[in-house]
Amino acid sequence: MNAVPDQQFFATVPVFTDFEDVTDAGNYRPLPDGWILALADIVGSTQAIEAGRYKDVNMAGASVISAVLNAVSKGDYPFVFGGDGALIALPGSLEMVARDALAAVQIWAEEELGFMLRAAIVPLADIRREGLDVLIARYSASPYVSYAMFSGGGNSWAERQMKEGKYAIARAAPGTRPNLAGLSCRWNPIGSRHGEIVSIIAVPGAMGQGAEFQQLVTEIVAVAAEQGRGGHPIPPDGPRLSFSMKGIDREVKVTAPKGKRFLTKLFIVLQLVLLSALYKIGLPFGKFDARRYKEDVAGNSDFRKFDDGLKMTIDVDAARLDRIEKLLDQAQAGGIARYGLHRQKSALMTCFVPTPLLRDHMHFIDGANGGYAVAASKITGKAVSAASLTP
Repeated sequence: MNAVPDQQFFATVPVFTDFEDVTDAGNYRPLPDGWILALADIVGSTQAIEAGRYKDVNMAGASVISAVLNAVSKGDYPFVFGGDGALIALPGSLEMVARDALAAVQIWAEEELGFMLRAAIVPLADIRREGLDVLIARYSASPYVSYAMFSGGGNSWAERQMKEGKYAIARAAPGTRPNLAGLSCRWNPIGSRHGEIVSIIAVPGAMGQGAEFQQLVTEIVAVAAEQGRGGHPIPPDGPRLSFSMKGIDREVKVTAPKGKRFLTKLFIVLQLVLLSALYKIGLPFGKFDARRYKEDVAGNSDFRKFDDGLKMTIDVDAARLDRIEKLLDQAQAGGIARYGLHRQKSALMTCFVPTPLLRDHMHFIDGANGGYAVAASKITGKAVSAASLTP
């Protein structure tokens, strides 16, 4: 049998469409030998969140995906968005490209946002020497977008190594800028329709390395599914046409150099005016259909994922949330899982839209008041004052 070319690996991973199957080991395939993990996160993200800068945190996290995918010509490679950071799996042949992209993001985040971004390249071979692996599944969120699910423990190990200062990349020169084309944060926070927006992270505990943890995930997903659409925080017809000027300003910092930002901002505002007008009258503009685009925003969103553990940002009522919390408490008491859960009134969306004329644009969902970063802090024991957070 001929080996699958690296650039085609992810396309050969079987697609599953029911998120309940995320724990089915038969859906996962090991990364090919010689691959790497390119990852980054924000140092001190909890302090930035307490200062009310969570939109900036999300933008910086999503910039890792945008920069690397643009650098590799938007190839189809597995990645996961984690709120204050991200991870991309790539063939070893792209290591230098990934290093340059991550280094550029580091400098941009520092100079434009005031964030220190740590970044690392971790070889898959080192992960496997530790007795761990990186297994990939492919979940189809819609007919147009699929997201990678990760299992095997390798991602978590790589993140720990990065936080200990290992596998760090060399810094780029001051003024270096990544290619962040397509990255945007234009939408205002999306309010809860059922009760609360809840960001949940559940990872295996000391006794949760097998069927018990899989059963926990299945039960949580099933409870959320009772809400309809799995507890999706975005309405089926897409978010309300309400845009954030601060988000536009962030996008301008991403896409335009100093001195050219006024015209870029004006162009973005005109785009949004056109989108609103086309949506209102219900007419397409060439190949662009505003109502279809808004529906695709909802369908293409990554509000739930598996990254060596369950991550969800869902919209649920009080009764279902109580049942989910009881499941998590019982699992934690039994050593099956460790978890963090954070409640908020709205969800936040950061987007990667290389072109609105195609239907494969991607939308990364997190809680608008701390989300995954605060949920993770409850697992690690790092206190974050939710009362000080602002969307």
